[in-house]
Amino acid sequence: MTDLLQWLHDVFVKQIDLWVILGFIAQFMFSMRFIVQWIASERVGRSIVPVAFWFFSIGGGSLLLVYAIQREDPVFIAGQALGLIIYFRNLWLIFKEKRQDPTI
Repeated sequence: MTDLLQWLHDVFVKQIDLWVILGFIAQFMFSMRFIVQWIASERVGRSIVPVAFWFFSIGGGSLLLVYAIQREDPVFIAGQALGLIIYFRNLWLIFKEKRQDPTI
């Protein structure tokens, strides 16, 4: 048990700096997209993806990319960079559809 407590201290206390705090904020923003999607789906009684989902994806994904670059993690950098392309593309498609049909 002592080893576990020491490990938890080393990981969650010793390493705390502004970058780790940014990482936690980024992860919180990224997680909020699922909460927004869940609440929106519950309200209408079916699965939907609201526009806010994509904005939280971009916000969280951008901050996580900054964090990954600072940590020099190539797997994390590649994953977040690709994700951002997809999030921006989805927003572009949504706004393009709204321009064509303003009643949406």
